[in-house]
Amino acid sequence: MELRKYLLPVLISATLLSGCSLFSGEEDVVKMAPLPQVQNQFEPTKVWSTSVGDGIGDFYSNLHPAWQDGTVFAADRYGIVKALDAADGKEKWKVDLAEKTGFFSSNRPALLSGGITASGEHIYIGSERAQVFALNSADGTIAWQTKVAGEAVSRPVVSDGLVLIHTSNGMLQGLDQASGAIKWSVNLDMPALSLRGESAPTTAFGAAIVGGDNGRVSAVILNQGQLIWQQRISQPSGATEIDRLSDVDTTPVVVNGVVYALAYNGNLTALDLRSGQVMWKREIGSVRDLIVDGGRIYLVDQDDRVIALSTEGGVSIWRQSDLLHRNLTSPVLYNGYIVVGDSEGYLHWINTQDGRFVAQHKVDSSGLLTEPVVASDKLLIQAKDGEVYAFTR
Repeated sequence: MELRKYLLPVLISATLLSGCSLFSGEEDVVKMAPLPQVQNQFEPTKVWSTSVGDGIGDFYSNLHPAWQDGTVFAADRYGIVKALDAADGKEKWKVDLAEKTGFFSSNRPALLSGGITASGEHIYIGSERAQVFALNSADGTIAWQTKVAGEAVSRPVVSDGLVLIHTSNGMLQGLDQASGAIKWSVNLDMPALSLRGESAPTTAFGAAIVGGDNGRVSAVILNQGQLIWQQRISQPSGATEIDRLSDVDTTPVVVNGVVYALAYNGNLTALDLRSGQVMWKREIGSVRDLIVDGGRIYLVDQDDRVIALSTEGGVSIWRQSDLLHRNLTSPVLYNGYIVVGDSEGYLHWINTQDGRFVAQHKVDSSGLLTEPVVASDKLLIQAKDGEVYAFTR
């Protein structure tokens, strides 16, 4: 039986919390850490909040807002896309990408996923129905729509006149930014079982760097769609199917000619951008994107520890372990703090120097799944129920 792409990180957590295993008779009970008691050093200010459709519900989806030139773009899973004024959250335009099926029947939901990317005069978003949309950022009208090789569960990436899409069946495709025509496709290979999620590519020096579900990081020439190198950073091992998952679902980060990549059940690895050779690695696994800034790497591991390491050899600087198994979002760096959300709807603000909490506040009872987004002086976060919030420090 093929289980490809239907094993969610959320499902893994739920299985462990219930005390049973999908793949063995062992009982693994993992308890969510209680909410830490934090003496707030400041109170984040909510500037505005507004609803964008019905959100994602109980589905795993990486939908998150995008920001450009004073406008916030946000969507729900069913097809609603809105443009909001970043200053006050007021609606500028709204479109519905759900398929019209007839006068007397319900519309077929678009199943939008992966998050919005804003670039120039357009915004781009993919769907679980293997569709990629380019919308005019001024009014939301469809500039083009393209059928791709599989579910588009990671955000589109725009570079060098291309829109890059990494699909759920392991294809990296380059679409013409102006027309949506598929220029090239690269098969990154797929294992029989993997997590539901795909690495969004990052681009540098004319190449796309992307992680794959086969535990490898690949570099592809943008103008040709030709594979330059592949490097394995995670080797399947262990007694159960979950133990042997080796997906690289995080977006690689390129700084000063070094590629930093992170695998589930694998390693945090530094690779040489030109050759793909391993420079160093640490035994840390995650499915959440990492930050590289000021000679430091900030990440959330697969047990929800927030960790800071040096870019020189991956030496540990500090580790915050009071949020274990709270299903944290990827971290962001905002106004000098690390900020993460959790499944109970809290935002946690962490000192970058020592890993201590500096503030904590409840945002939305439906919970937070996708990372906050920095929009100039504001911090945006979209809750699972579709509410979008803007905060300032």
